[in-house]
Amino acid sequence: MGGTIRLTAAQAMVRWLSVQKTETGQRFIEGCWAIFGHGNVAGLGEALEGIGDDFPTWRGQNEQTMAHSAIAYAKQLQRTRAMMVTSSIGPGATNMVTAAALAHVNRLPVLFVPGDVFAGRGPDPVLQQIEDFGDGTVSANDCFRPVVRYFDRILRPEHLLTALPRTLRVMTDPAECGPVCLSFCQDVQAEAYDWPETFFAPRIWRFRRPYPDQAEIWRVRDLLRAAKRPVIVAGGGVHFSDACDDLARFAETHGIPVVETQAGKSALPWDHGWNFGPVGVTGADSANRICADADLVLGVGTRFQDFTTGSWDLFRHPGRRLVSINVAAYDAMKHGAEPLCADARMALTALSYELRDHRPPPPPEGLKADWFALVDPLTDAPADSNALPTDQQVIGAVQRASTPDTVVMCAAGTMPGELHKLWKAPRPGGYHMEYGYSCMGYEIAGAMGIKLAQPERDVICMVGDGSYMMANSELATAAMMGVAFTVVITDNRGYGCINRLQMGTGGAEFNNLYAHARISNAPQIDFAAHAASMGAETARVSDIAGLEAALAARHDRKGPYVIVIDTDPYPSTPHGGHWWDVAVPEVSPRETVRAARAGYETRLEGRLKEQS
Repeated sequence: MGGTIRLTAAQAMVRWLSVQKTETGQRFIEGCWAIFGHGNVAGLGEALEGIGDDFPTWRGQNEQTMAHSAIAYAKQLQRTRAMMVTSSIGPGATNMVTAAALAHVNRLPVLFVPGDVFAGRGPDPVLQQIEDFGDGTVSANDCFRPVVRYFDRILRPEHLLTALPRTLRVMTDPAECGPVCLSFCQDVQAEAYDWPETFFAPRIWRFRRPYPDQAEIWRVRDLLRAAKRPVIVAGGGVHFSDACDDLARFAETHGIPVVETQAGKSALPWDHGWNFGPVGVTGADSANRICADADLVLGVGTRFQDFTTGSWDLFRHPGRRLVSINVAAYDAMKHGAEPLCADARMALTALSYELRDHRPPPPPEGLKADWFALVDPLTDAPADSNALPTDQQVIGAVQRASTPDTVVMCAAGTMPGELHKLWKAPRPGGYHMEYGYSCMGYEIAGAMGIKLAQPERDVICMVGDGSYMMANSELATAAMMGVAFTVVITDNRGYGCINRLQMGTGGAEFNNLYAHARISNAPQIDFAAHAASMGAETARVSDIAGLEAALAARHDRKGPYVIVIDTDPYPSTPHGGHWWDVAVPEVSPRETVRAARAGYETRLEGRLKEQS
């Protein structure tokens, strides 16, 4: 029998987390982002201070955005490591719910530890407590339940003996991976308990690689052998499985074209012979044409989100079959797909062995060349230096300034669609897009998380003025910590992306651009001065030539570097893309809306015919 050690529950939590290791000997939970309040400062605050560098703590400015940094850290490291985030009860906790939803959608591990009310209920109700009139067990932290993969409320110190191992099991499970919430009652944090010393023995956590069922392999093999025009849809699971090289070999060996989702982009270099580009609503003509003609669609690590499938209108071949390689049965079975429930690397290896030297007929020639001939001119510097630059021209400037070590990242607004179409990722890990939840405000905090994960990378954050206004405070954190990355703010004076969608569905320009909002004074926001006030180095440029010069200077910066450029809110890449199902009102006094509704109904009828 081993001995015991007397610690508070909070001390036991951080001590246990500090010795949970990866196969390379690093902490799986690298440390903790914390904003303290009355629900966590006395218990967890004391414990985190006491453990010091063995489990480091960083101070954020906003609970949601410090969680975004943790999420980006895990995403950039392909889920091999993660971070903890703690807040007080009440608004601190609910601020993190949006971030938890983001992590849930993207299947990313993060440990949320919000403080909770008193388990003993002595001072009930406490400051910031949400009271449920019909259920005395509910607190604000129950908001986490639908947006995490595992939820537990720590009502006794000894609950941690089972809750903590369950937490790491979920966070390191390839199929269930996602956020976890341990709702930690504030009185319990401070309670002492005699813990078994064996509980704190270091442990190594590994992501399993589930091998495919042989019957499923044979079934998919036969479907592929029968297909004349198959296509592979590469999703984020290719990155999480570290299967980019395996995908390249599979495509090369069997001559099957690959198209990339937002999460899957950069799985193959942009100029790889079998990479036909981005797919779906923000896809390339080269990719979407292949998908429209495909008689078999092989998804690898994708959720088949509506942007990928063109709201299930893209894959139009009569008799088209759908196959899904995914570690999660939930995703593998979507939309009647033939499942191959396994790790992407294991599945591709086994499937390639079964296919031997089988190769279907090659796709049409010239598709990629034709696509780049259309869109490359859009990214050139403008001939008229007096015109407002387009987002495409901004992307071109960033592309020309990029290196093989550049990571371009974004999350919401105009840039995700334009980057999906136009960005040329030279290698895996060079494109970091949060487009599962498309959460405005992820960008700056996410860029900091990427740089913390991979300090050697050249991180460039693309963010619009709308997202910047929603969440910019982690610039101050990055400046204080000396985390160097570049932010390019494109100021189009409002929500340009949604304004175009509003116009595209027949609506009037309303409440998106400042010019069409109910305001008395047009804003004159000096984003460069604002960023500088938080400690960032800044540059304001007036044209693409100025942007290129400012980008060239980024490598000498020791902290966050913000470049601001005004852009035209209206142009978008006119080529590529596919229909997206956005419901248009059936009744409207506006003729443009009625016309858009008629077109919408025609499209719906066409999709129903295809599906039948």
